[in-house]
Amino acid sequence: MKPVIALVGRPNVGKSTLFNRLTRSREALVADFPGLTRDRQYGSAELDGRSCLVIDTGGLGETKEGLEALVIQQSLLAVREADATLFLVDGRAGMTAEDESLAAKLRRLGRPIFLVVNKTEGLNTALAGAEFHRLGLGDPHAISAAHGEGVTELMNAVLATPGLPQPDEVEEEAPPGIKVAVVGRPNVGKSTLMNQMLGEERVLAFDQPGTTRDSIYVPFERKGKHYTLIDTAGVRRRGKVIEAVEKFSVIKTLQAIADAHVVILVLDAQQGITDQDASLLGFVWEEGRALVLAVNKWDGLDLEQRSRVKQELDRKLSFLDFAKIHFISALRGTGVANLFGSVDRAYVSASKKLSTPQLSRILEKVVAAHPPPLVRGRRIKLRYAHQGGHNPPLVVIHGNQTEDVPDSYRRYLTNSLRDALGLEGTPVRVEFKSSENPYKGRKNVLTERQRTKRKRLMRHAKG
Repeated sequence: MKPVIALVGRPNVGKSTLFNRLTRSREALVADFPGLTRDRQYGSAELDGRSCLVIDTGGLGETKEGLEALVIQQSLLAVREADATLFLVDGRAGMTAEDESLAAKLRRLGRPIFLVVNKTEGLNTALAGAEFHRLGLGDPHAISAAHGEGVTELMNAVLATPGLPQPDEVEEEAPPGIKVAVVGRPNVGKSTLMNQMLGEERVLAFDQPGTTRDSIYVPFERKGKHYTLIDTAGVRRRGKVIEAVEKFSVIKTLQAIADAHVVILVLDAQQGITDQDASLLGFVWEEGRALVLAVNKWDGLDLEQRSRVKQELDRKLSFLDFAKIHFISALRGTGVANLFGSVDRAYVSASKKLSTPQLSRILEKVVAAHPPPLVRGRRIKLRYAHQGGHNPPLVVIHGNQTEDVPDSYRRYLTNSLRDALGLEGTPVRVEFKSSENPYKGRKNVLTERQRTKRKRLMRHAKG
């Protein structure tokens, strides 16, 4: 599992800015006034090959509308749930009574806490952090979330915390076979589908949202193949997530997606595709997980409704054209058996090993069919390709001026590679690397050689 890092602190100390810096996104709103973050944001961060989940919590003491107690409660619960916590303070504003009060609460929890003094750009970091030693949370880490100063050093220290999963750790009791996470909003039929796939009542299925509170790993065998199904808690709209336990089921769901080989995302045909579905699909895409879509409760729709749902799928999920869509009834078992074939093919595609000659031949054909555009009067040259990773497949393409490849041509290459390789159910990542110009810095030398050669030819012509 990915370690979980919580960001806490009073309002306007830079939690959302640090969240965006770590996750390399703009998902958390950032503005120079307090009270902007009322609920938590979840994101995935990566540093030197190590990844973690990051939670951006609401600023403590930021509301006067009766929600302050709930915000405090949820932030402290985030600390209990997290493997490590970053407690942010403002290095320019100095220590406040709110900082001292929150530090006292954090100390009582007995969890790994890192004191982070933010906004120290242009300051003497030793002086900026000196007064915060009184908080009793160890030596402060001075950073500038806005400029990235000190952030890498901070995260290296955090990810080295004893008890966090380390890169060389191996799970001795890892469940066998293909790990398949079954995810979706509450009450779309995830547990019912899982029971159908297992052929028995292994998970609680009840017609009430929020029945599943945690991710449940269920190993089993089917037709000689080993699988582990991961039944996850439903993810619903933030405004509807009230109970503290249910809030943290979101973390378990995101961890399950990151831990899975293949994700089956269950949609409710009767409710269509919601913003929450799109958000969850976006996280699956960002994690690069192989994906199978199961549109449940299909048996309850007439022909006109089915046609409308298919049009909606084509319109809203065009970016997931690699994923196989199944129309099923988890309750009746209709179409459920077909999911296994798609899961198997998606897993094989996501973990497929690709040779450099094979990729380079495909690249040559693709480029010949549709050459890259001109940039400043020169054609982008793509020379060869090799595999840089799998799950999802990563293709590294070498050439000249690759930093100028437009997004539209990148999409063309991605789709063409996936089609040519016969990959199903998995996204394909493409990276570019520009080759060094062998003549760079040798212009004068070459010119001198050309002059010498020209003089020699002229003498020969005269003689």
